[in-house]
Amino acid sequence: MLSNLDLLREFVDQSIQKKEVLLANASLQAQTAYKSNQVIAKAEGVIATAQLTQKTLEFSIKSTSSYWELMNEALADYSYILTGQMDERYCYQYQYCPLPKGYRMHCTKSVYLWRAWWRFRKNKLQLGIPMDLLIRTRSSWYPIRDLIISDGLLYIKTLGSEIAVHSNDLIIWLSKAELKFPSLSELES
Repeated sequence: MLSNLDLLREFVDQSIQKKEVLLANASLQAQTAYKSNQVIAKAEGVIATAQLTQKTLEFSIKSTSSYWELMNEALADYSYILTGQMDERYCYQYQYCPLPKGYRMHCTKSVYLWRAWWRFRKNKLQLGIPMDLLIRTRSSWYPIRDLIISDGLLYIKTLGSEIAVHSNDLIIWLSKAELKFPSLSELES
């Protein structure tokens, strides 16, 4: 039987290929209805959709779903990133975004970036511009030079600017693929 994450990854993969899906496990069901692939959680209803008729495929993910973080991880594996704000249905939109070669994408609450940063940085001092972590801002990827927490805000310093975000704000960031960063569940502990 497919795990929840495996089912969600298969849903994303089949949707990208514009194929119909029919998958299920004890918690989730993925199916095609009216030229739209969707994931249904037994306790929550429809939590994700992909319109197969769109020229540029987008995914719509229900922000209030208990499966949102797993869906987010599955989409990140295929280079789909969160774009814009929540819509009137409380859904986030995801679009394809090519990644620089050799990087892995994460879309997490900013506090998880801070935790990963300090677990990584305490073991490594580096001169020059660190290219191990990049952040998405102004539709481009920038190296993270430093992270500081003050008064409930996380300040992310890049080459050209400083970004201030709350600890629960969603941010998109990259880590070098060969680096072993903790998984989301490890970051939460």
